[in-house]
Amino acid sequence: MAGPDVGERVAALLDELGRTADPEVRARADELVRTLVEFYGEGLTRVVRLLRNAPPGADPVDVLVADELVADLLVLHDLHPDDTLTRVERALDKVRPYLGSHAGDVEVAGLDSAAAEGPVLRLRLRGSCDGCPSSAQTVRWTIEEAVARLAPEIARIDVESTGATADAGPPLLQILSRPPDDAPGRNVSGDSAPGPAHWHTVVPARLPHRAETLVTAQVDGARLLLVRLPDGLYAYRDRCPACGARLGDAVLAGDLLRCAGCGAEYDVRHAGRGAGGHLDPLPLLQEDDSVRIALPDPQGAAP
Repeated sequence: MAGPDVGERVAALLDELGRTADPEVRARADELVRTLVEFYGEGLTRVVRLLRNAPPGADPVDVLVADELVADLLVLHDLHPDDTLTRVERALDKVRPYLGSHAGDVEVAGLDSAAAEGPVLRLRLRGSCDGCPSSAQTVRWTIEEAVARLAPEIARIDVESTGATADAGPPLLQILSRPPDDAPGRNVSGDSAPGPAHWHTVVPARLPHRAETLVTAQVDGARLLLVRLPDGLYAYRDRCPACGARLGDAVLAGDLLRCAGCGAEYDVRHAGRGAGGHLDPLPLLQEDDSVRIALPDPQGAAP
């Protein structure tokens, strides 16, 4: 079925729903159709704009896959030129610098494309994140987001640890496209887990641009500390775990951040470790000129 027949079929189905379904179901169906039309309309608009503005001699396919929304459409219809594993590896390349700050690395252990729920990706995480729950959670969110953006067809990610603190139990992480119905709000080990992460784009004007500088910023009501070191950008909650003071007036000496309130020092480059506690790290992804930072659900967010 193609062309005007599709529109006629959609109209007929909506009309049938209007006659047989209750008003709430009809309203949801109308909203679904509008959302799909807007989604594909935006995709077609971008395709036209991208191709029209493409540099002379550019490969049209390369131009299209560089756009995230258009790339998602190509994946959805099995038209993307790169296979799933290629895109997964590209996603992991984006997060490896961040994982390095948590004394970790990640590699692909396998991909089960025949799983009933959809493709299941198995990853192997090297490093223990220093045993810090907040550090492990930021690693989880960062991997989840990077893979979801470049390989949205992945239904689940299982992650095993090969670090010094790993045991023979279940995988360190199990990243799902949605929480399991029988265990909402819990991780694979059964422990309480923070809610979903919400990713926010931070405009360049609010970032520190020179090496060994820091700024504070408000993102979605949360106070953040952003620190620029020669090797990259780091994000933490703006709070000293030792005394509770804000860190906007802290002294940065190389990799060490010294709280102006109590003098406690934290290693910015390595997930905020310090003798007075552990800074609360936040997932951060840098893509071209944009910086995106994740915050947990506001109900579980720290002040």
